Amino acid sequence: MQIILVSGLSGSGKSIAIAVLEDIGYYCVDNLPLAMLQPLVDCLRLEGHERIAIAIDARSSTSFAQLPAITEALRAEGADLRVIFLEAKTLSLVKRFSETRRRHPLSSDSVSLQEAIQLERERLADIAPLAHRIDTSDLSPSALRLWIKELIGQDRSRLTLLFESFGFKHGIPLDADLVFDVRCLPNPHYVAELRPLTGRDQPVQAFLEASPDAMSLLADIRTFVENWLPCFIRDHRAYLTVAIGCTGGQHRSVYFAETLAAAFRQREQVLVRHRELA
Repeated sequence: MQIILVSGLSGSGKSIAIAVLEDIGYYCVDNLPLAMLQPLVDCLRLEGHERIAIAIDARSSTSFAQLPAITEALRAEGADLRVIFLEAKTLSLVKRFSETRRRHPLSSDSVSLQEAIQLERERLADIAPLAHRIDTSDLSPSALRLWIKELIGQDRSRLTLLFESFGFKHGIPLDADLVFDVRCLPNPHYVAELRPLTGRDQPVQAFLEASPDAMSLLADIRTFVENWLPCFIRDHRAYLTVAIGCTGGQHRSVYFAETLAAAFRQREQVLVRHRELA
């Protein structure tokens, strides 16, 4: 049985994730109390369901301490279990709630929206380390749908190495495990004919490959990841997100993410994300 637990902050996209999973054939349950997880799995297994997705939110936080034991028990029964955690910056969440006029589930007359978001972060703090995290702060719904589909398509028995480009002017991704800064390199943005292009385009690639500093930094990052990746694998990590940032997330970081992904794809399970291009 394949089981996906979806958790995260209210407004971060859990409903979108559950809808995607339902569309690709998962039996989905929203806002399930954690104490009901094992009985639900037992019931659905007897009914012949092989793929289920369950959303868990902060209202079940009193039982979160049981989650590691529950997940280990399910895996011991042979279940392929994954945990996905969606998060976003507070300002992004405030904007979303303001636009939709939804009420935060933890807000009240005495608790403001920002206080409710912070309270929810604290209640969910124990789940995030167990999960693959996705920062949806700057993602469109269509980009999140694509990322969820790509993630589900990976072989769960192997570590997924994810290279993510981003722009520092928009903030560091919340889901990054390793962060590298390439802003010290020559910037194609200041070359008029390269400005509208991205790091996926050959002229930008040729511009950076002509820079000895860029090639040296690229080799250093590749060596660092190669040297330390076995440690993350021995730690039974399911995902490792390597974030590479430049100023705007359009040229240098995109080139580095694509080039590193191509280098590691020959022997590892690799995904590429470009946050600012999404």
